Amino acid sequence: MLLEQLIKGLDIKSIRGNKEQEISGIAVDSRRVRKGHLFVCIEGFKDDGHQYIPTAIENGATALLVQKEVENIPENIAVIRMDNTRYGLAYISDIFYDHPSRKFNLIGITGTKGKTTTTHMIKAILEEEKKLVGLIGSIANKIGDQVLPSERTTPESLELQSLFANMAEKKVDSVVMEVSSQGLELHRASCCDFDIGAFTNLTQDHISPHEHASMEDYFNAKLKLFGMCRKALVNIDSPYGKRVIAAAKCEVLTYGIEGDADIKAVNIVTHSDSVDFDVITPKETYSAKVPIPGLFSVYNALTAIGVATIMGIEKKHILQGLLKVVVQGRAEVIARRENFTVMTDYAHTPDSLKNILQTVKDFAKGRTVCVFGCGGDRDRTKRPLMGEIAGNIADFTIITSDNPRTETPEAIVSDIEEGIKRTSGEYIKIVDRRSAIKYALENSRREDIIVLAGKGDETYQIFKDKTIRFDEREVVSELLKELGI
Repeated sequence: MLLEQLIKGLDIKSIRGNKEQEISGIAVDSRRVRKGHLFVCIEGFKDDGHQYIPTAIENGATALLVQKEVENIPENIAVIRMDNTRYGLAYISDIFYDHPSRKFNLIGITGTKGKTTTTHMIKAILEEEKKLVGLIGSIANKIGDQVLPSERTTPESLELQSLFANMAEKKVDSVVMEVSSQGLELHRASCCDFDIGAFTNLTQDHISPHEHASMEDYFNAKLKLFGMCRKALVNIDSPYGKRVIAAAKCEVLTYGIEGDADIKAVNIVTHSDSVDFDVITPKETYSAKVPIPGLFSVYNALTAIGVATIMGIEKKHILQGLLKVVVQGRAEVIARRENFTVMTDYAHTPDSLKNILQTVKDFAKGRTVCVFGCGGDRDRTKRPLMGEIAGNIADFTIITSDNPRTETPEAIVSDIEEGIKRTSGEYIKIVDRRSAIKYALENSRREDIIVLAGKGDETYQIFKDKTIRFDEREVVSELLKELGI
């Protein structure tokens, strides 16, 4: 495709060189540049792509998209300058891959909690109609049953548009994707053609120098989706729900449990392995069941039901799809013994930890035992909050490590301990996560439910100087054998 075609419509500040040259590919990593490529210089948090221009040219780049003045560039290299190359990358990638998101139904789910489970629910419902469905999210990217690599919740725009093109080529009917706040703020999701955008909730998370400066900044990032979609679905029970509705630039459908909503759940009954409820929609009322316990599962199911309702999916397919949903790392039972049960959950925010612990507490016949830590280089203010929540709800807490990253694990544990000290909850500190899990298993009592919170589907632990494999399913299995339980 000609360079001139790729940049047509962009707010260009300056341009020099041959606009009519053929561009064979696009790259943001200079190591991936090949002959005839356009190299897009992204100014990141750690690296600045402008520094790698010489390597890109050496590898064959014939055009550059920059947002800084650059010097000593050979005359045969085209240089296009604009204010925001992240947006430029999204714009150009969409054109290069021939606007792939226009070729299927695109459903975007945003919010602090519930994105992963909800996208899997929607996929299961659509597949009941024998549709080929694409999924993009934190656990995996999928085309039907084919699993593709997933490095982040919302891929970089170049990768995302390439993925969309692959899905369009495979003739997918619909794509359901998690849309993160960073994905919206950093223009990864820009230029996507969303048919439906759904807002699940907003609670404290991602507040740090590397992410969002405040909850208001975090909310405003989420809000961007509702200026990009044709129809919106909003959780009216969220304190932010009415603000989303007010700002949305499209038709809005609401759902909820407590408030007056278009789609509402009533008569909720939670079991140890499922939840039953009745659904009231503008057209009909029916009973539903989800094989994941807890009130949060009802909200997730309502999001999926809302999307399906907007799409005109039959009730029987909605109910059958919900019954089949199992999401790795979300309220997932990973071991059962005669005396106790072990569950893993991704809960890594105050609200999500409260939800999973309260859910377990409501049906547990024995103790609710919580094993959790907090990530390093992330919002420190939520650590004591989570410690206080665990102390107030769990019968016994083991404070341990999560992904300490560049921070000292002991310091993170101490931050959590500040909160649990405000409660009368029993606890112990065991910094090594494997040892903490071993302690929980060794000291289990009859009918205990042990909740391993924070890791969920993750299969690694990140330390300052290394990343190690750490899959809690494997760890628990190995420890049970070691302990002869």
